[in-house]
Parts: sequence; C-alpha cells; structure tokens
Amino acid sequence: MIHEARRVFRGATAFAVVCLLSSALAAGQAASPQAPQTDPPMAEDVFTSVALLRDIPVDTFFETMGMFAAAMGNDCTFCHSSDAYFDAEAFAIPTPRIMRARQMIVMMNTINETYFAGESRVTCFTCHGGNSTPGEEPELALQYGPPTENPNARDFAVDPRVSADQVFDRYLEAIGGTEQLAQISNFSATGIYSGFDTAFAEVPVEIFANSPDQSAMIVHQFNGNSVRTYDGSGGWMAGPDTPVPLLTLTGGNLRRARLQALLSFPTGIRDAFSQWRVGRTAIEAREVRVVQGSNGDQALVNLFFDEAGLMVRMVSWTETPAGLVPTQVDYADYREVSGIKMPFRWTVTQTYMQMTVALNEMRLNVEIDPTTFDQPTPSAALAP
Repeated sequence: MIHEARRVFRGATAFAVVCLLSSALAAGQAASPQAPQTDPPMAEDVFTSVALLRDIPVDTFFETMGMFAAAMGNDCTFCHSSDAYFDAEAFAIPTPRIMRARQMIVMMNTINETYFAGESRVTCFTCHGGNSTPGEEPELALQYGPPTENPNARDFAVDPRVSADQVFDRYLEAIGGTEQLAQISNFSATGIYSGFDTAFAEVPVEIFANSPDQSAMIVHQFNGNSVRTYDGSGGWMAGPDTPVPLLTLTGGNLRRARLQALLSFPTGIRDAFSQWRVGRTAIEAREVRVVQGSNGDQALVNLFFDEAGLMVRMVSWTETPAGLVPTQVDYADYREVSGIKMPFRWTVTQTYMQMTVALNEMRLNVEIDPTTFDQPTPSAALAP
C-alpha cells in the first residue's frame, strides 16, 4: 500500500496542488488584490483553520506542508479531505489525520525543546522516513543491503585536498572563462515550462536576467501569466499558481531566488557566503564534487560540479516550524552561446511541487525593460 501510494503521488499531488493554488482565495483570502503588500501575509491571514502553524509567511507555510507530504510519502489529501480535489474550502475540514498531525507537531516541538535546546533536530521525516506509519522494528534489508547515500546531505566528509576556490575557478573556465563572462550584461531566453501547476502540460516560458543578480520568469499558463521576479533584494510571485495575489518570498525561498539569479552571472557566486567547504558524493552513479556555503554554523547551499567542472545541481534549505526543507535545482543540457556554456534545461524539485524549464533559444546582451524585474502586479482572484 505504501509503495502504491508513492506511485500515484506525482499525479495526485499535481492535481491537489493545482486545486489548492488556483482556488485558495476562496478558502480564506484576506489580502487585497489591488494593493501591493509591503509585509508578507501570515498563514492565518490567508487560510482558515490554521491552529498551530501561525505567524509564518505563506511561502514558509507551503514549505511546511511539503515537509508533511515528503515525510508521509503521500499527497495533500492523505491528511486533508478528498473533497479538496474539487473544493478548496474542504482543505479547512479538520479530518482525524489533521487532528493527529497537530498532536504530532506538539510532540515534535516538545522533544526538541526538552532535549535539543529548541533546535529542529527531530522532524516529521525523522520517524516517518517517507512512510505513512513510522517503523517499529528493524528492517534487515536495510541493515545488510548495499548502503545508500543521500547526495543532498548537509553533513559530509570534507576533502582537504581541494579548496572551494579551485572548484569555482575550474567551473568558470569550463563555461567560458572570466573574460568572456565579464562581457555578459544580461540575457533573455524562451522555451517550454511544465510542472505541477500546469498539470505537467507544456506551456511557453520567457526568462530574463540582468547582471549581477536580477531575474524574471514569465510562464504563460492557460489561465493567465505566472510572473516570478527577483530585483536584487526582494522576490515575488504573482499569477494563477499563487495562493495570494502577490506572494512575497521570505527566508530560504528569497535566498534561493538570489542564488539562482547570481548563477546566471556566476563570477560573483563565491562571495555569496562567508564560508565554503568541499566534499565528494555521487549523483546517479556519477561522482561529483559538492561545495557547501554557509554563514556561521548552518549550511545554506550545496553546489554540485561534475568531472568536466560544470554545475549540475544546487540544493538550498528553508527553515520551517517542522524543520529544514530542501529545494533541489538540477542543471543540464549545456549549450554554447556566444562562447559561453549555459544550461538550457533545469528542473526544480520541492517537497510540494516540481517544475522543468527547457529552453530553445537564448540571446545575450539585449535590450530589457528595467521594470521587468520589479515587483509584479498582483493577480486578480480566481473563481473557485
């Protein structure tokens, strides 16, 4: 039963997420669609029946929901009413599993406060591990089977033979060299987007980037444009796929938007964090170097480079009331554009959704309206 649930997770979650995002306004929207928000609304301002996960921004609320889904290895309606597939208001129904989940949150917080000084050392995933029911007895196949390694792990053995500077220098040389990269001031690109928010249907997408750290993506969805921008300090989303007319990015989501913008012009990426360390791991049986950036004790990003020196993955984390939640961005299909190698395909995987961009054209040093990177216009509320 557990494995069967995992097989249907992708499609079922896609439907649930689309239903929730496109109709969430009917389930307790409180923000005005006309006035841009200076402060992000809290979860309890937008969704009804929020009992414990209060005083956190909406984007963090969704990351927390993603933690629950990942920990249980199932989709949203495993805990929520199945009526929520077609009626967003049904997400507020206090089902027995929701009531149980609230008890588990209290238990988790108590354990962390009592034994780990309030740090999120024990999370939902600690016990559930992707199963709806926590394991109670040893699994011999795990004990005596081949060891598995999570390449995205925050803790890894440091390789003292290689410095982060050496990895970054090789990366910059592999994609064209610092002199060539310095000649790029911006770029625009077009391609195809598909993801949970389009039910995996392919739709047109436009990408814009401006040096050193501004980015914009416009997804032309069937029911309106989804606009995602980062202007160098703030990040936002607006469109039919957002639970509020204007979703302000915070915390780890904002940091990831900045990192993705910086990676468009990667000569400055090594200055993004104060500390770096290097290790080795494998992605799909390919050996890669992992370079981890942090400010202080907490790891904030892992960057992965293949044998050719190209960046193939970025993993960053968002802190939520249920623990740190990862987002994985995979880069592939590097092509040469005016002497620079750029990834033409990237896949973003989060605990609550996944999306892929496949570019077909990229132009460097073009004229881009500066307002492209501004806070987008809030979208109008969609009818449920």
